[in-house]
Amino acid sequence: MTGDLNSRTDGEAPADTCGFALADRLAARDARGLRRDLRPTDRVAGRARMAADPGRGCPVYGDEQLVFGSNNYLGLARDDRVVRAAQEAAAAVGTGAGASRLVTGDTGLHRALERDLAETKGTERALLFSSGYAANVGTVAALDPDVIFSDELNHASIIDGCRLADAETVVYDHCDSGSLCEAMAARRDERDAGESWLVVTDSVFSMDGDVAPLSAICDAADRHDAWVMVDEAHATGLYEGGGIVQREGLGDRVQVQVGTLSKALASQGGYVIGSTHLVEYLLNAARSFVFSTGLAPPAVGAAREALRIAREGTRSAQLWDTVDRLRDGLESLGYDVLGETQILPVVVGDRDDALALADRLSDRGIVAPAIRPPTVPAGTSRIRIAPTATHTAAELERCLDAFERAGRELDLV
Repeated sequence: MTGDLNSRTDGEAPADTCGFALADRLAARDARGLRRDLRPTDRVAGRARMAADPGRGCPVYGDEQLVFGSNNYLGLARDDRVVRAAQEAAAAVGTGAGASRLVTGDTGLHRALERDLAETKGTERALLFSSGYAANVGTVAALDPDVIFSDELNHASIIDGCRLADAETVVYDHCDSGSLCEAMAARRDERDAGESWLVVTDSVFSMDGDVAPLSAICDAADRHDAWVMVDEAHATGLYEGGGIVQREGLGDRVQVQVGTLSKALASQGGYVIGSTHLVEYLLNAARSFVFSTGLAPPAVGAAREALRIAREGTRSAQLWDTVDRLRDGLESLGYDVLGETQILPVVVGDRDDALALADRLSDRGIVAPAIRPPTVPAGTSRIRIAPTATHTAAELERCLDAFERAGRELDLV
């Protein structure tokens, strides 16, 4: 059909104007190199098998590809104990909660995991959400501060929570406590009596692998009588079950801790922990909690067992050893590796170079995603490496060999 997309003659079906418009938008993304696609995997463990799908340009290396871009940091997603705990929860409670927690979806299993999380984090209470995204969006909006001070690289769920809150949002320079202090001082004289301020930050940033200066942030918040909210999504479970807040002994200075069960704890869902007053308020005021079905019991059972294993500390010790070996190897090859955590961003710079490197790695059986604008600033495209505690020495060598060969072919090292 040609001409006006909205036009039709009698007897003709109306044109799919929505479909045409969305196709144009996708084409525009394609032209800018921003279109993403799904790549199926059979398994999510460290030694994952990539499903062959030639029609979508998904190459395979023999019958196995090693995943070095997963958030399954402790390698627990296929741990027999965790799988068994999920199965037992499904058999005992069911595959779904059946309703929101405030209706009939509250079970003893949910409350047990909340107690475990609060005990691990050293707080009074915890509250489970359907996802980490829901926890952030619902909590920021429900707290309803007058002014929010937000790190410029905070996760999208925090940004969306700020948008939903009826608050002025001030963005401060990434991981820069001095910038935060300046922003707070600039508004001090204009602050009305009783005006509430909230500082919100990730603890570990997923694309740079760096850590927020939480102690300095707490100092700034203390000086200005502000609350502090920290998202521990990429740190939960890596420090004997806890995160950066626990590692640095700041539990009594961070009023709101948020996290996810879907990364190191190898399950699904999110949580908020803090005081009894905080939890009681959120279960009444956080719309993403009130109006969402309770977390599925198998996910709760799996997360509870994963948390128990994480608290032992053995898996995290294995992870840090793996991270050190991989970082040293990549740097010895001449790659620029950022971060100070289990996330190892290998900065390439040019978007096309990063995409080409990811493709060459995939050809050699290494799955490591290319991250490019707008997710990261222009000129800083990278390969995001995230090993798991269960990667073997032989697998690390295979990964490094692939980086060496691919880098030389592309003249990157």
